[in-house]
Amino acid sequence: MAVFSLGKFEHVDLCDLLKLEGWVVSGAEAKAFIADGQVTVDGAVETRKRCKIFPGQTVQFAGQKVRVEQ
Repeated sequence: MAVFSLGKFEHVDLCDLLKLEGWVVSGAEAKAFIADGQVTVDGAVETRKRCKIFPGQTVQFAGQKVRVEQ
């Protein structure tokens, strides 16, 4: 499982995380996949595009998984 570091930030928006991980090429693509229910946060489907992801949470999309850490 990959690890995403927030650095000095408290959280990252879900659609931004998908872009930063390189899983999608644009914000519009990220939002479409999220709205379609293809992304999970801590094992539950998440459809809020701007859902805030905090340290300790795990995001999964298209067979890829990342854990967010501070």
